[in-house]
Amino acid sequence: MYPLKFNTIYIHKPWGGRNLEKYKPGLPEGIIGETWEVSCHPHDTSIITNGKLEGMKLTELIDKEGSTLVGSEISTEWFPLMLRYVSAQDKLSIQVHPDDEFARKQNEPMGKSEAWYILDAKEDAFLYAGVLEGDTDSLKKAAIEGTIEQNLKKLYVKKGDVILIPSGLIHAICEGLTLIELCNNSNTTYRIYDYNRGRGLDLEEGFQVADIKKQGLITEGLQKKKTGYKKSYLCLDKNFSWELYDVDQSFTEESDPERFYLFTCIEGAGEIHYESGIESISNGESILIPATLGQYTFEGNMKVLKSYVPDLEQVEKEILQEIEIGA
Repeated sequence: MYPLKFNTIYIHKPWGGRNLEKYKPGLPEGIIGETWEVSCHPHDTSIITNGKLEGMKLTELIDKEGSTLVGSEISTEWFPLMLRYVSAQDKLSIQVHPDDEFARKQNEPMGKSEAWYILDAKEDAFLYAGVLEGDTDSLKKAAIEGTIEQNLKKLYVKKGDVILIPSGLIHAICEGLTLIELCNNSNTTYRIYDYNRGRGLDLEEGFQVADIKKQGLITEGLQKKKTGYKKSYLCLDKNFSWELYDVDQSFTEESDPERFYLFTCIEGAGEIHYESGIESISNGESILIPATLGQYTFEGNMKVLKSYVPDLEQVEKEILQEIEIGA
């Protein structure tokens, strides 16, 4: 096995634009709202673009290699994560995602929680994340009447902020934002207001799953300076962990036989050195580190986000050790 790259899946959205050209020089014509960078979703699946496996779907490789690729603690029946870029020139719909229990009742394999890393934000950019006031009935009435924005919490954000959006949280990405979204492998979205764009709404399901007590927060994270790089623990959840490596020279790690890793380059460029070769990585690219790859080294000047399904106890222990070392 070797580090895997994938094609970019481009999604046209009415609220999109052309801002993703900064990260995707080959952006096709039209109003592009998002790209799927790593996906095993039935709506569209990533295709490998490098090495001897070029042209193979990621789902096909998982069927063939199983835990050798994804790890012994990761299901080979349903890939757990989805990674995408989102860029909004207008507000997205006000929406909510179901938890696992509700999703499975609808014959969906899992619910959806997500985290956002803000890549670019216009001055005074904000998003909606949670409810300021109102109960379910009054919120539903406001959604029907088109006044629900008055009931929602504005969260002002800037470049580098990280926001965790759990299932059940009413939310919306607003205009002037470009971000990376890490989420469960689910595309189940219940729209409760869509600015009269003519798309269907899901008021009944949306307000069944909405938890109006939940609030979105900007996570603080923890940064530790290492030799050749800085590492920040951005977000830790049962569904996924997110870490940022700010590399000015290099860092070396071992793959984990229990899980795969995804790395996304958000600034700069460099190389990944592993036992049997070298793979390049540059701004806008994502790469999958197989569970059985072994030792690998990132060299260059770049920022990369590491995404994976964590062993919560192990990562919490690692963070506590870092805090103790720095105390």
